[in-house]
Amino acid sequence: MDYKDTLHMPKTGFEMRGNLTKKEPKYQQRWEEERLYDKMLARRENAKPFVLHDGPPYANGDIHLGHALNKILKDVINKSKFMEGYKVPYIPGWDTHGLPIETAVTKLGFDRKKMGIAEFRKICYDYAMEQVAKQKAGFLSLGSIGDYDHPYITLTKDFEAEQIKIFGKMAMDGLIYKGLKPVYWSPSSESALAEAEVEYKDIKSPTIFVKFNVKDGKGVLDTEDSFVIWTTTPWTIPGNKAIALHPNMEYALVDTDHGKLVVLNELVEDLMPKFDVKEYRVVKTFKGKELEGITTVHPLYPERESLVVLADYVTADAGTGCVHTAPAFGVDDFNTGMRYGLEMDVNVDEQGKLMESTGEDLAGLYVEDANKVVTQKLDELGALLNLTFITHSYPHDWRTKKPIIFRATTQWFASIDKIRDLLLEQIHSISWVPAWGEGRMHNMIADRGDWCISRQRAWGVPIPIFYGEDDTPIMDQAVFDHVAELFAEHGSNIWFEKEADELLPEGYTNEHSPNGIFRKETDTMDVWFDSGSSHTGAMIERGLGYPADLYFEGSDQYRGWFNSSLIVGTAVYGKAPYKQVLSHGFVMDEKGVKMSKSQWNAVAPGEITKKYGADILRLWATSVDYQADCSMGQNILKQVSENYRKVRNTFRFLMANLDNNTFAKADLVPTNDLSDLNKYILVKLNKVADVCLDAYDEYRFADVVSTLTNFMTNELSAYYLDYTKDILYILNEDDPARRQVQTVLYLCLDVLTRLWAPILCHTTEEINDFMHFDEESIHLSEFVKVDVDCDAGRLVHEMDQLLAVRKDVLKALEIARANGLIKKSLEASLKIRLNEETKRLFERIVPNAAQWLIVSKVEFVDGPLTPFEVCEIEVDKAKGHVCPRCWNYTESDHEDGLCDRCAAILEKE
Repeated sequence: MDYKDTLHMPKTGFEMRGNLTKKEPKYQQRWEEERLYDKMLARRENAKPFVLHDGPPYANGDIHLGHALNKILKDVINKSKFMEGYKVPYIPGWDTHGLPIETAVTKLGFDRKKMGIAEFRKICYDYAMEQVAKQKAGFLSLGSIGDYDHPYITLTKDFEAEQIKIFGKMAMDGLIYKGLKPVYWSPSSESALAEAEVEYKDIKSPTIFVKFNVKDGKGVLDTEDSFVIWTTTPWTIPGNKAIALHPNMEYALVDTDHGKLVVLNELVEDLMPKFDVKEYRVVKTFKGKELEGITTVHPLYPERESLVVLADYVTADAGTGCVHTAPAFGVDDFNTGMRYGLEMDVNVDEQGKLMESTGEDLAGLYVEDANKVVTQKLDELGALLNLTFITHSYPHDWRTKKPIIFRATTQWFASIDKIRDLLLEQIHSISWVPAWGEGRMHNMIADRGDWCISRQRAWGVPIPIFYGEDDTPIMDQAVFDHVAELFAEHGSNIWFEKEADELLPEGYTNEHSPNGIFRKETDTMDVWFDSGSSHTGAMIERGLGYPADLYFEGSDQYRGWFNSSLIVGTAVYGKAPYKQVLSHGFVMDEKGVKMSKSQWNAVAPGEITKKYGADILRLWATSVDYQADCSMGQNILKQVSENYRKVRNTFRFLMANLDNNTFAKADLVPTNDLSDLNKYILVKLNKVADVCLDAYDEYRFADVVSTLTNFMTNELSAYYLDYTKDILYILNEDDPARRQVQTVLYLCLDVLTRLWAPILCHTTEEINDFMHFDEESIHLSEFVKVDVDCDAGRLVHEMDQLLAVRKDVLKALEIARANGLIKKSLEASLKIRLNEETKRLFERIVPNAAQWLIVSKVEFVDGPLTPFEVCEIEVDKAKGHVCPRCWNYTESDHEDGLCDRCAAILEKE
């Protein structure tokens, strides 16, 4: 007789293969059609809110793995907070102004210089909205849940109007001003940049040493003497106005075959070989302050003077100790120039080309090309002492990837100085994860200058400033309010469609324009001012309050969005816009190289979700140490897929042994009636839940994944589910022992499905479709634990002793298998010698030791056996024959060789 049909073998419609690529889009469509996000808000209508404010990605191009990592982890945070009981409103956003979109539109054939600005901006608007739609589809394909039907977008009328109100508030508080300062200037963008838009790369630059002959030595030096300066930017030599010395350092006048040279005394020995000087003599030394006021002849322009000045920033680290000072091209230079009243000679234009004032040989040359010509002219004039090339770190425009320059221009600034102390105070009141973020942000704010917020671009929010007839910028609350109202009704394009008088309040007058003639500012705002205002345009105005519970972005945003949001929020509201800041690293390939299209190592999220499924990508994102840089590649994806398979198969086994999902909540055995062996698993399950909930709260998602995976692999698959097969498959369907095991399986399934839900959002929804833990969606449920009435600490301690014996038995069986005594564990008969305490534990907790150890017979004896770590064991080949139904060895003589247990079961059925 074939006894297979008498067994209760696993059966479920939950497939072994995930088929995620086919199933996930259907779940995403269902969540959208059934308004899951709205239901989540309604389910927690009166609960305490948790607000993760979305940092807006830039709307340009398909989403990349950095986007995916960020959006997945945000979704995991939101879903876990919801399941903890919070109300979790989440409004995704997009950053949509600025150069990248201008550049993309220009590449499509639209030239902003040949068409009206208003028309060009409309094209930029349409392009940006196309990118938003494309990225929205990408984020939804990851399983992200939020108010995607009503995102915040920095180009919308309401957002722009709020931004104008913020600008107006800061302006009226004296935090916005216009001034001439050296700023980061990008010739490739033809615009000023903020610090956040600058990145550093190594470049090869010429480094030159140049003589400046003394014109008036003030009785200290002679006209035959010369100061020697050093620079890595020869193109700035035409803008030289001074030579800076340290007031307290010692300078030497050195007699050489190049004439008498003034350099820092401590550098003489190092410098002379560079000047090809073999014999020299120090004539005399001076303190820097003794040389102040001396004038020199500009080496390129004999009719110009360069003044010797003093500055504390001069060091002996590099150069000669005599610092070339061009006030228009450096912050220190500028400040020194202001202190000494030097001329501000901005002789480089917006495109980085030298102007006519630099001379016929240089005019029109780009700064890098001018380096060579300047050096050649200095050499011809006998002023060049040395030319070499060095590789050093130099600032670049992070969008065009091309070098920038420091260039003094008239720009609009937001004052940092006036609120610096308050900003630093706020930084120390915030929770930073990782903790080093606090020090990083402190240093950035402590060291940064005022924020240049104006841009010479067409596609951006206009700076809402009008000028009177005397060119005075008008700061008037009524004007700011009126412009905000216009933007709220028409959008910011109206600024470029109307004349100044049409944009002012009707009948507006101002003392600076007695004839009623006004002009409007043409610059736009830095895009970081856009996104830095989102706490108002997307939080306060949408009823989410202030500050947010969490800001979470890539680590580059310490100098970007975290920074600008802190400045704007603190300036307007007196406190930071976030209570906590969390950051993640960059995504690298498997060799540790940062992913980029130019490196041909980028893996698109869409490719991964189409081949493996979004849950695989979500499992990767939550498995890695995301707070540092993390790797991705095909080998990693295969490994993650294998981990997913193990988890899915464990879920499948749990479900399949619930009688094809007919075993339901109503069939549960009260946990008080469970045996200690079964209670132990539930105690361990609760411990897993505790660890996971703490890890979710602390954003340690890799700990959630490892804790759940280890429990399902070790405590369940390798232990509990292994030995309970004999109970689940063999016993009568309603046998109390079987119902106890099924109760444990059901409760594990319930708890584990919810714990995995924020991460494996599609897979757990599929499980919920079978199990109905929540009638609508697993994502509308809460985390749960099991009520187990027992002394958990005592039970775990006792089970640890029993499991130590089991570990010794597994070793003994492995040895017997290696020696050819047995092929599988059910062929074994064991003799075990235990201490009295452990023996009593077996009698009380494990009455059927053979079943628990998955052997055919166990006998506890007193005689000496082979010693193992905690007990002594002897393995023999089991006597009798194999029961054709349960595969245990038996010496019974029932029909077909059935064992006593199987014969009784079949008789009962």
